[in-house]
Amino acid sequence: MAAWLPAAGPTPVFAQAADAALNAFFHQYLDAMFRQRPTEATQLGDHRFDGALEDLRPEARTAWLTLVRQTLEALPRQVNYETLSRPGRIDFEIFRDELRRTLWLFENTRPFEEDPRVYNTYLSDSVYLLLSQSTLPREANVSNCLARIAQFPRVVAAAKASLRNPPRVLLDTAIRQNRGAIRFYQSDLFLLAGNTRQRDALEAAARQAVACLEDYQAYLEQDLRPRANGEWRLGRDKFARKLELTLDAGQTADQVLADAQAEYERVVREMFVVARQLWSRCFPGRALPPDDAPGRQATIRQVLAHVARDHGKPEHLVRDVRAAVAQLKRFIAAADLVRLPEPDRCRIIEMPEFQRGNSTAYMNSPPPLDPHATGYFAVSPPPRDWDAARVRSYLEEYNRHMLHILTIHEAFPGHYVQYEYANRQPSPIRRVLASGVYVEGWAVYTEQMLLDQGYGDGDLALRLTQLKFYLRAVVNALLDHHMHCNRMTDDAALALLTEGAFQSEGEARLKIIRAKQSSAQLSTYFVGRMAHYRLRQQIQRELGDAFQLGRYHEAVLDCGPVPVKHMPEGVRERLKQPR
Repeated sequence: MAAWLPAAGPTPVFAQAADAALNAFFHQYLDAMFRQRPTEATQLGDHRFDGALEDLRPEARTAWLTLVRQTLEALPRQVNYETLSRPGRIDFEIFRDELRRTLWLFENTRPFEEDPRVYNTYLSDSVYLLLSQSTLPREANVSNCLARIAQFPRVVAAAKASLRNPPRVLLDTAIRQNRGAIRFYQSDLFLLAGNTRQRDALEAAARQAVACLEDYQAYLEQDLRPRANGEWRLGRDKFARKLELTLDAGQTADQVLADAQAEYERVVREMFVVARQLWSRCFPGRALPPDDAPGRQATIRQVLAHVARDHGKPEHLVRDVRAAVAQLKRFIAAADLVRLPEPDRCRIIEMPEFQRGNSTAYMNSPPPLDPHATGYFAVSPPPRDWDAARVRSYLEEYNRHMLHILTIHEAFPGHYVQYEYANRQPSPIRRVLASGVYVEGWAVYTEQMLLDQGYGDGDLALRLTQLKFYLRAVVNALLDHHMHCNRMTDDAALALLTEGAFQSEGEARLKIIRAKQSSAQLSTYFVGRMAHYRLRQQIQRELGDAFQLGRYHEAVLDCGPVPVKHMPEGVRERLKQPR
């Protein structure tokens, strides 16, 4: 029958059937994967397995690998690529490439032997998400918490049996996070659970969890730490392949590096132009430093330090972010930059202690398989054990101007808005297998875009802060490459971040730790932002006076979080339709 299909592609009827077959096969894979990895099911919003935890023994994890390999082999047999619609073909490629990426990671990295942080997910997030985000009834969530806590000894036993010689930098973070998990089961658990008739059972389970985690803490500190001398560097060949698979953007590691270096030089030049205009306001009567390379660096640095003095108090961080959100939402609506999601399900919370360690804030949006759940924007105050000087440095880095840029990135119109649009996607593949490059790129793109459209009323201090924040994304890519490929030392990395990117020492040291712990991920911000920015310029030129920014943004978001190589086609097709 296929012989009469038109040369341009399959008929709509054939395409609908083929697309449905692809989605059915994808759901079949998810069902099998979720049975093996119930915590991932919870994270994605499927609550059928909320009372279970992963079997983390080596033989069970081998079964995970087998499932991925068999699914990849079966995909072209089960779904005929040639009969799919064009959007269906893109979904096919996204699914296929995600399986290939997962398979490569299984075969070339060893997180369960080398990264104790992975076990913290099962010992803390697996319970926290049930109480903070699940839309199941309260008592069902508490029952599932009880069931999961009962399985903690099995998780700890698997960790002790598998962990061998982790890099010290990974172990130190795992130790801090596990301490936070202990405190969670001592107090915060009950605040989240609220008034439950299972309080007595929950208290008993929490005592067991604390005892189990204290035993695990002793193992991490006394047994594992003396032999934690593993190598965290991925190496040039593995980094290049992992980056290529992670980005899925048609760029090599060397191309990303060259692009980032050129962008770094451009952004620093622009920062000097802005800082020079601010100089007389910050330092009236003082002569501008010489217009040479050291003088330009000094100008930027001194103006940024002056701007950083305008900061809030640690106890007011969450309150200040809430105020920024309200201001941003009013501006976005008035300027018609994008239609904001209704209802607004974004809550601003203080970051749980067991999740702190490498970032100041993150957005946990409603999951794709439970889109009516609550999203939360978590903000981390300075840790309680920091001295006054370190707290002051932290607050200067996240001053009042920086909090606005951070809130743009994480929430409005950044991650929260983008994920709400993604959850409307009819394609389950695009909802579940979101491209991190698209996601982070959109958030970084919105920072400059909002100021370009008038947010902040031309405040040069806000613009300089935005450029500094963007410079982080650029330098992230440089740091990512040099640390894993060129054996960059901590001292050289610190100089790059503090002297080259104007970051505080505390922020820089955290970024160095993150670079060691998350190879390839730090590059996604820069590569994604450049893809979004360049596409905007291309389409605005094509449409001329007919270009409408709000409509364009909605076309980008309506495509779903696809690999950025697919974005131009999807956006152009969407712009042919009514807003």
